[in-house]
Amino acid sequence: MKSQEVSEKRADEGREPVKIGSLLGSYPHRLDPKRRMTIPAIFRSRMGMPDIVYVMPNLSNKKCLEVFHPAAFEMRLDELNKAALTDEAASDFVTLIGRVSETLDIDVQGRIRISDQLLSHIGVDRDVVIVGAVNRLQIWAAGNEPSLEEAFGRLTATARTIHF
Repeated sequence: MKSQEVSEKRADEGREPVKIGSLLGSYPHRLDPKRRMTIPAIFRSRMGMPDIVYVMPNLSNKKCLEVFHPAAFEMRLDELNKAALTDEAASDFVTLIGRVSETLDIDVQGRIRISDQLLSHIGVDRDVVIVGAVNRLQIWAAGNEPSLEEAFGRLTATARTIHF
């Protein structure tokens, strides 16, 4: 067994696997003067109090950022790790996701500092809305998030479409 595998095994001994609870609700937030945002305590708690999160643009062309718990994001990356190095689509994707995604530390006050490039991509100046999207968070520029009227109006039709 390699030394890294041994240290990882020791680090995991005695720990229960992190169970990520459903992330629901929305919270308006204003970036602080250093352009940090606080992840609401209820979301951090439901995520198992991680030390880091992964942030990337939404892949459905919505003008928001996706914030993932490490286990949820790494599970998706595991599939990429199985791809052959000669797989052009996988190779392109890992380059692109590496270019536009970030691994961010969460400080002791629950704050993260998303790059200006990602914030600018979704049109954030100062105010954001943090939306729980079941297994991840979404960061929207305030005023660009789906309105409650839109959410109420489309919920039933969308639930039928995806067989919820």
